[in-house]
Amino acid sequence: MNPSLLVELFTEELPPKALSGLGASFAGNLRDELVAGGFADAASIAKSFATPRRLAVLIPGVLPQSPGRTETRKLMPAKVAFDAAGKPTAALQKRLEKEGAATGQTERRADAGVENVYLKLAIAGVPLAQGLQAALEKTLAKLPIQKVMGYQLADGSTTVSFVRPAHGLVALHGAAVVPVRILGLEAGRITHGHRFQGVRDIEVAAADAWEEALRAHGKVIASFEERKAEIARQLDAKAKALGATLGTADAVAPLLDEVTALVEFPTVYAGEFEAEFLAVPQECLILTMRANQKYFPLFDAAGRLTNRFLIVSNMELPPEGQGAKNIVQGNQRVVRPRLADARFFFETDKKVKLAERVPQLAAIVFHNKLGSQLDRVRRIELIAEFVAAKLGANVAHAREAAQLAKADLGSNMVGEFPELQGLMGGYYAEHEGRPQAVAQAIRDQYLLRANDIGNPDNRVSACLYLADRVELLAGMFGIGNLPTGDKDPFALRRAALGAISVFEQLGAASKIGQTPTIELSELLAFARETFPAGLVAEATDAAVLAFVYERYRNQLVTAFDRAAVDAVIALTPPLHEVVARVKAVIAFGALPEAPALAAANKRIRNILKKADGVGGAINAALLAEPAERALHAALLTQEPRVEASFARQDYAGALKSLAGTRAAVDEFFDRVMVNAEDPVLRANRLALLAQLERLMNRVADISMLSA
Repeated sequence: MNPSLLVELFTEELPPKALSGLGASFAGNLRDELVAGGFADAASIAKSFATPRRLAVLIPGVLPQSPGRTETRKLMPAKVAFDAAGKPTAALQKRLEKEGAATGQTERRADAGVENVYLKLAIAGVPLAQGLQAALEKTLAKLPIQKVMGYQLADGSTTVSFVRPAHGLVALHGAAVVPVRILGLEAGRITHGHRFQGVRDIEVAAADAWEEALRAHGKVIASFEERKAEIARQLDAKAKALGATLGTADAVAPLLDEVTALVEFPTVYAGEFEAEFLAVPQECLILTMRANQKYFPLFDAAGRLTNRFLIVSNMELPPEGQGAKNIVQGNQRVVRPRLADARFFFETDKKVKLAERVPQLAAIVFHNKLGSQLDRVRRIELIAEFVAAKLGANVAHAREAAQLAKADLGSNMVGEFPELQGLMGGYYAEHEGRPQAVAQAIRDQYLLRANDIGNPDNRVSACLYLADRVELLAGMFGIGNLPTGDKDPFALRRAALGAISVFEQLGAASKIGQTPTIELSELLAFARETFPAGLVAEATDAAVLAFVYERYRNQLVTAFDRAAVDAVIALTPPLHEVVARVKAVIAFGALPEAPALAAANKRIRNILKKADGVGGAINAALLAEPAERALHAALLTQEPRVEASFARQDYAGALKSLAGTRAAVDEFFDRVMVNAEDPVLRANRLALLAQLERLMNRVADISMLSA
């Protein structure tokens, strides 16, 4: 068994938010380079390590030298390499001299009827030190570093660049040091422990002993994932001991990753602050604790913030000792001014009415072509009123919510914490005694997806939410500011998905004949008119519509059959009907009649495309063939059923009724010549097919279900 290889780069404190990615890249790329060089097996699993001050990797079973190999190179055609007597020509001899080879290392081989001369070379393996040196250089070049630091080495003249200054390099193959050099550092076997609690310099005996030596003598848990799991375990145990929770997993996860990147040997302590601060909106306190102090706030069983929080420290001290008390008291002293600032901002902001802040939006540029935030608010206000009228929401409340939607941008709290946009506006609206629907709409406007808008009390939220997204899409598409590749600076893809979510909620909450609806096309046309004349072209509507439906398609194919989704999206039906139609098409596809009808629909489409001037009503008197009369009768029977089901939004029922035409359709194509010589007869049969085609594609373009 070949020994393991351990490589560690010891640095100054690495960027915490990038640490996990740096560690994975360092380990993965170094392992891949060694596999490519023949030093490690492709099945080898490298273990990655990343702490605030080091990147490292342990790779099992690494060879001391890469295996030799044979390489064959094509030199030239045989007729060029050898003369008529079979002796090497000057051209071949010159080439062999260049390669440092002899004639005996060549062979002649026929390729597609042409004889060529090949050179067979035996390439010796290279020692690990040489291979690791090259692998290290390539690995560091591939690290995902956005900004590098240039710094001088100890000689005072050499400058190197890395994400942070590097101060140590360990490279051990088993018990032997691999003599490599990087960033001005020569590899050795000395690693370094915890800055305050571990042994400063630790001599590592062998690669496999490095991790345990760091833990036992250096007070360092080197594995990022193991350190993260230990922090999570301690947090959970401490929270349960205090009868509290940490909040939702999604909210905790980013902070857990960040604190894992800040400590080497974590210990969790509990702190508290004065309960009077809980009078401030809890989102403000949560944000300042998580974002500024890296604390984990604690919540009661109902999800309300308590005045307790957890601290992840890099110091392990006895909980009953003065050292641990100093850590807790010190953190409590630090958080108190932060909470006091939040309280001050909140109390100060409440003294200025939201309506008084609206004119200030004129001084905030939204986009140099689209005007100020105040210009945008005026447009959103008009669109929100339009949507409210269509959805049967309170128009006055929708107008009020839109007018005040961006007012909190000028508040102290949002100035300090931009993440609280909208949320603070909702609190200030409540403080002013404004309608709850208005306050909730202001609060909901920045949600990633609209939720619960089927509740009549929340329809105002839907109006503002939809107006905001549609105004953004129309404006940005109107000035040609479109997303490209992975770049979407104004989050237009997110805006499209947000708008879609409103229509999904409308569809889920609809009651036939009771719920007013609105179509995206008419909304886009109205939104375009709210911009200054000539700024947004009429063609913008179609561009945005196509963009939204394409985003919807990409979203739906992750959950539903792709063919069914494509069949529905092809008709660009009202957005609130899409999901129901897709489900109906999937159910229809399971019917035995579906494949034949889909194929027939595709055939009908092709026939009608080639025909000129298809139109007009069917003349029943001209239906001479029994098969065409039978098809006409089937249409007369099934069409009312399809339309009745469609009107009830029973799309599955509509498609099931369509299945009743299958026998007549098959018989028609078996027995009837559509392109009859008689132009009157041909036109009548084309009209019959056109009516059938309209009925078949009432719910979706079922021709797209045909293989």
